[in-house]
Amino acid sequence: MAKIKVAVIFGGTSKEYKLSLASAAEVIRNIPQDTYEVISIGITKKGRWLYFPGDPEDIESGEWEMNPDCTSAIISPDPLHRGIITIENGETSIKRIDVVFPVLQGKRGADGSLQGLLELAGIPYVGSGPLASAACIDKSHTLMVMDDYNIATAPWALITQREIGNIDEKCQEIAEKLSFPLVVKPAKSGCSAGTTIADNIDQLEAAVKIAFSNDNKVVVEKYISGRKLETAVFGYDSPFSSDIGEIISGDKKYDPTEVKKSSGDDLVIPADIPADTQNMIKETAVKAYKAMGCKGLARIDFFLADDGQLLLNKIGTAPGLRKNSVYPKLMEHLGMDQEYLFDKLLEQAIENSERNY
Repeated sequence: MAKIKVAVIFGGTSKEYKLSLASAAEVIRNIPQDTYEVISIGITKKGRWLYFPGDPEDIESGEWEMNPDCTSAIISPDPLHRGIITIENGETSIKRIDVVFPVLQGKRGADGSLQGLLELAGIPYVGSGPLASAACIDKSHTLMVMDDYNIATAPWALITQREIGNIDEKCQEIAEKLSFPLVVKPAKSGCSAGTTIADNIDQLEAAVKIAFSNDNKVVVEKYISGRKLETAVFGYDSPFSSDIGEIISGDKKYDPTEVKKSSGDDLVIPADIPADTQNMIKETAVKAYKAMGCKGLARIDFFLADDGQLLLNKIGTAPGLRKNSVYPKLMEHLGMDQEYLFDKLLEQAIENSERNY
């Protein structure tokens, strides 16, 4: 029986480039070799697409693009090709593929752009579609949907680029509405870059300007003192939530450029919380997942505030996939090791595509 051809796409131009490389190497090493033939496609920091025929160790180290056998490659939007066109010495050839496993984080990777291309190409892929990917990476859209579905979040406000001209007035209005301290962040950012805590009006104005240097929209949220809880959601038609984990690292920020550390290094599973709170978080996570139209997988972050209120913080449709990242650790606690997890993600992506087309 012929193996299923899966293209693993990694790298990209976002700040999460190194995290993508580390996750992709882990994915490639753990995709069942008896079922799948892996084709590796890397995107450089400058946005160049390359077919990479080497080992995952070179992806993880960042040396992959120096491989002399790399060739230019593009995904054809023509569904007749249903694959990747490689270009070498002016000659083109087509590598047909059955499914894509995108391992990209941040803008131009997990924001729906790649997913839209794959939709045009008619190629099945792991994870959420263009709309859900774009809406989840844009925190303002996530918050709006959560409001519509009566899912509690931190009190928030939005500043758009059109309001830059009266930023002083806007900041004063937000400060009066939400009160300090406040968390200021770019609306569309997969990491903590450009995120600042403001304790007074001067800090708020400065923080907004920093956030605007990273995006054209800025979200301001009430700072929440409490516990950081995590869940992993898996599936398409009948998604389910993992048990709940807790990040115990305090307020230190996770840096996606520091690949020696992982988002799950400080994760404790299960979180030491009552059973009814566990169940509430699971139910809320699946409700939010469905509300956003997510598919395949998502990491959903919550705050359990000091006053006991449960608040949804963020939905990530392209979580890190290193062994010690939050999502794989939570799924492994359910008994789904990486090989099984990646196999099921690919299997369900193909099944979902066949139903849709």
